[in-house]
Order: sequence, then C-alpha cells, then structure tokens
Amino acid sequence: MSSMWIRENQDFERPCMITCALSGVLANRDQCPGIPYTPEEYAAEAKRAYEAGAAVAHIHARTTDGKPSYEVSDYRAIYDAVTAACPIIINFSTGAVGIPTKKKIAHIQEIKPAIGALNMGSMNYAKYHPGKKAMVFELVFPNPFQEIIAIVRAMNEVGTRPELECFDLGHVANTFPLIDMGLLPEPRQVSLILGVTGGAPATVPTLMRLVETLPPRSDWEVICVSRDQWRLVAGAASLGGNVRVGFEDNFYLEPGVMASSNGDLVAKAARMIRDQGREVATVEQCRERLGLVHRQVSTSS
Repeated sequence: MSSMWIRENQDFERPCMITCALSGVLANRDQCPGIPYTPEEYAAEAKRAYEAGAAVAHIHARTTDGKPSYEVSDYRAIYDAVTAACPIIINFSTGAVGIPTKKKIAHIQEIKPAIGALNMGSMNYAKYHPGKKAMVFELVFPNPFQEIIAIVRAMNEVGTRPELECFDLGHVANTFPLIDMGLLPEPRQVSLILGVTGGAPATVPTLMRLVETLPPRSDWEVICVSRDQWRLVAGAASLGGNVRVGFEDNFYLEPGVMASSNGDLVAKAARMIRDQGREVATVEQCRERLGLVHRQVSTSS
C-alpha cells in the first residue's frame, strides 16, 4: 500500500458525506413498509434523511402504485416534491435492464439533477439464499462502453456530475479510459458497491483493495447490500471515505430490527461516523467538494 494512495484517497480530516438511497426498484412495501411510492412520500423520506445528516438523496422513480418508472414525468414530480421539502442534493439513477439508452438519459437531460449515477461495467447481478441453496433472483446487467460513454456525455452536456458506480475491480479499471478521453474531469465521485452476488464481496479487505486502485484524488463512498452494510460503513469511515445507506440497500438497523424510515438508517450512519471522530458533511460542503451546479427548486415548465 503506497504512501501516495494514502495521501490522495484517504482524508480523515474531511467530513464524511452521507448519501441516502430512498428506494430501489426491486423491493416493495410487503418487504419494508417504509419504502416511498408517491412524490409526497419521497419528499417526506428525503426530509427525514436530510434532518438525520444525509447530504444526497439517490432516487429511482416509481409510479404512485409502487411500480418502477423510467418516465420523465415521474422523475420530475419526485424531484419537485423533494426539492420543495428540503435542500438535499438530488442524485438520479440511470441503471436499468431492457431500457433503451435514450430513455435512460431522458430524465437527466430534461431535469438536470446535480448528480447522476453511472454504472461502470456489465455483470451478473443476483441474490443468493444460503438456506434455499438457490438464487432468489438473477439477471445480466449490461453496461457496455458505448452506452457508458453516451450517458456520461449527456451528463456533461447538462452539468450533471457522474457518480461512478463500480461493482468490482474491473469496473474501477473502466474509469481510466474515460478519464484519458477527457470525459471524467475532476472532481470525481466513485461509489464502490459490495455484496451483490456477481460482484465484489462485502468485506473490508475487498474495500481496501478497491480503494487502492481508484484514480488519484477520488471522492469515494461505499455502498453495501444487506446488513453487512454496517461493517462496511465502519470500514469506509475509518479509511477516510464516504457512505451510502437507505432502503435500496438494507432495511435493518440490527438483526430483527427494521428501520421505520430512511432517516433511522442515516441517523445510525451519522453516529458511527462521529464515533470515529469525523464530522458529517453538510450539503454546502458536498456541493463545493464535488463542484455541483445548484438548480432551481422547481423544474416544471
């Protein structure tokens, strides 16, 4: 482990940014009653997360009956409700399977969120159940370079900061050609996603190895699926990184104790960060660090 890596990708004095992933696309209220469906529910959850310490809200849109949505109108309704409720930074997903590239970027081009998630490589994407000795679900998550480049160019054109989502070591390596092409100027935000079957395992040594391979001066965060999340939150905080929590990734505060809201999950993360002697970053600090464009509260025409 080189001293250069320690100097460039670890900063224990820098406040820790908390992102809250309010709602993914796979889970529903039968599994977790707190998952938001309507714009008003997204706004209430975002406000709870913000008040607990989150600076960024990561959003997958849904229709009001809870179905995943890729429509600009649904993203716009959620965006307007959330930004009217609190000043949290908005991060829109672009991840989807079987959706044309044009549709994946339409809400980015129309609404121009401060941050947009950019998946950095293709992979098997599954969840394994040890008790059943079987996959709960499985799919192939295609993210070819041609599409990655198209999405990042669309983000650059409207001033949306790409959040580079890396599920494995090869995905981190995929950032370097785009940097060389001039498509990913600094400051860069990288998310290291652990715990998905088909990607990097949810261990602290794995996290350390991924961080070691990052582009220099990366502002990185850990994302971990399931209750292993809390061990990785502690690891990322101790390594000088940032963290993401929320109902997209994990429902539980501890074994058998489900969070009632995203705010509960953020509050636990904030306590863990402060227990290590670090501060929790404010919205203003995150905007400055990531060079984010400040948007108007409403984007409706």
